[in-house]
Amino acid sequence: MDKRDLSEVFRERLKALVLRSGLNQSAFAASVGIDRSALSQLLSGATTRLPRAETLLTIVSAHKVSLDWLLGISQDEGVTGEIRESLEIEEASGGFERTLIAKWHAEAAGTKIRYVPAGIPDLLRTETLIDYEADISNKSREAQAGETQYRIDYNRRPETDMEVCMPRHTLEIFARGLGVWSGFSDRDRRAQLRHMADLLDDLYPTFRLFLYDGRLRYSVPYTIFGQARAAIYVGDMYLVLYAIEPIRSLTRHFEQLIRAADVNPHETAGFARKLANSFFTS
Repeated sequence: MDKRDLSEVFRERLKALVLRSGLNQSAFAASVGIDRSALSQLLSGATTRLPRAETLLTIVSAHKVSLDWLLGISQDEGVTGEIRESLEIEEASGGFERTLIAKWHAEAAGTKIRYVPAGIPDLLRTETLIDYEADISNKSREAQAGETQYRIDYNRRPETDMEVCMPRHTLEIFARGLGVWSGFSDRDRRAQLRHMADLLDDLYPTFRLFLYDGRLRYSVPYTIFGQARAAIYVGDMYLVLYAIEPIRSLTRHFEQLIRAADVNPHETAGFARKLANSFFTS
């Protein structure tokens, strides 16, 4: 593993341990025998240097994890536990704040999250669109509204770094009222596009939306949470990947989607407003 990759995996797993411990940084630093400034430097990514061997051993001993896991060599977190499967299937159900996807977002705070949505990105939807899509999909309106609000709040945090890629034609189909949106009124579609444009301006640059040409690239919906995990959405389930190489492969795929983008993040708000003005006359 490249030294920079090793350092990044270590940093992300150290952040997960701090979060899981429930301690503030000063208390966590004391628990592993270093001062708060040293811990802050390790968490900030300012250096690719790892701590001394005795510090690493103290961390794994105090917080009951394996050294191989902390350094990203193994996916087995426990010192003597069974080897964790590199692929799991998780059900996507319940109120959003209680779901695994919310937990994964919390654990990935401060790392880059890459996201390919199944439709209109959740946090960009109006309440009217949430109600409409909940009705046609027979899903909980409250759960979807909770997910939308959670994602908005998450992207207002200063440490957030989220990139989203979606086909440009998804928005064009929406603007025309085709497909699943054929029953969504002209007025509501226009309001949705304007709402989207306003949020894209508001959340930039912590939330960056790329629109690619769907004729050149294809993607299923998925989310990459730093280097810790990737979740591929397959209806009411997630295929969850933990192995480093598959996560890197998905990351490279995402980068190809970005390269294929013909509407970049600083342009997407204007693109949404143009659609709102192009297809509606009043």
